[in-house]
Formats: sequence, structure tokens, C-alpha cells
Amino acid sequence: MVFDQLITFFDEHLIMLYLLLFTIILGFEIIAKVPTVLHTPLMSGANAISGVVIIGGILLVKQAAPDDWFLLAGGSLAIVLGTINVVGGFAVTDRMLEMFKKKQK
Repeated sequence: MVFDQLITFFDEHLIMLYLLLFTIILGFEIIAKVPTVLHTPLMSGANAISGVVIIGGILLVKQAAPDDWFLLAGGSLAIVLGTINVVGGFAVTDRMLEMFKKKQK
């Protein structure tokens, strides 16, 4: 039964899965070519994207049927991973900005 639901999900969302795979590969290629100096500012910008992932996960969990464990698990995973990314990004950005503050005498 679970296997049938999984096959049905893949059949219904095949284009979206291809799009997800394409964006993962594209994102990896873009980030791999960024100089090391720019990684921290890019992480700050990625916090906004992770915020969108969190909102998407919340909407997915809200709209999923109570017995659709696949969507509930995916939405919950998006919320958890997006939150970890946002918190980590803000921590790194705060540390980076501390480096530029003048030291008090």
C-alpha cells in the first residue's frame, strides 16, 4: 500500500521532481564557483531563501491530509532543515560582523 502511494506520488509529480533535481545541481554548480571571500555574504542572503522554504513547509503540512504521511514528513523535514539553516546563517553572519567592529580601549 505504501509502495503504491509512493509510485502514484512520483507519477503525479514527475516534472516537479525533475525541477527539484535540476535546481539542486544548478545551485551546487553556482556555489562551487563562488570565491571563498563571498561565501559568508551569500549565506546571509540564503537566509531569505530558507525563510521561503520554512513557509512552504508550513503550508505543505497545513494542506496535507492527516493520513498522507509522505507530505507530512516532507513538510516537517523542510521546516526543521530550513530553521537550522536560518539560525546557522544568522550565527555566522553575526560572527562575521563582529570582526568589523572597533575594539574598545
